[in-house]
Amino acid sequence: MTVDRDQVLRTAAALLSRKSTATMDEVARAAGIGRATLHRHFAGRDALVRALENFGIEQFEAALDAARLDEGPAPDALRRLIAEVEPAAGLLAFLVTENQLFEGDQMNEGWARLDARVSALFRRGQEQGEFRIDLTPAWLTEALYGLIGTCAWAVQVGRVAANDFQYMIVELLLGGARRSVEK
Repeated sequence: MTVDRDQVLRTAAALLSRKSTATMDEVARAAGIGRATLHRHFAGRDALVRALENFGIEQFEAALDAARLDEGPAPDALRRLIAEVEPAAGLLAFLVTENQLFEGDQMNEGWARLDARVSALFRRGQEQGEFRIDLTPAWLTEALYGLIGTCAWAVQVGRVAANDFQYMIVELLLGGARRSVEK
């Protein structure tokens, strides 16, 4: 039987985004393969997480491409980005909590590419007067990642309706929590 590695990664991503402590046995069962087969493709959990990291980076880069970040007003590009990244939000939420991916000198350069592209969007919005300038593009990028991950988790556990994913992230990031007072 031929194993579709990408399908195994998608299954592992779905499981680990719901249960980050899932064992390799649980991943194998969820993927419908034996533990030995899983270990032939991924020597252990670390290898699986590293493969998921590459998969997640690819997913996020594809979302960045599809969002056409250089087109139109920056807030519209941000909305497109959030819409495009939504299907991979659970995986990204899982990955950013995997400290092993961000320790030492073995950090995947893909994260820096993602950060640079998202920060460039925020910088463009600042230069065009669309985003506030008192917060750095790096901080806005981190805030976006945090909101995506938190919202993915909230949707997953039923605290937030899936249909509200994009709206809540955009509104909180662009509008903040401050209530506007009409005069």
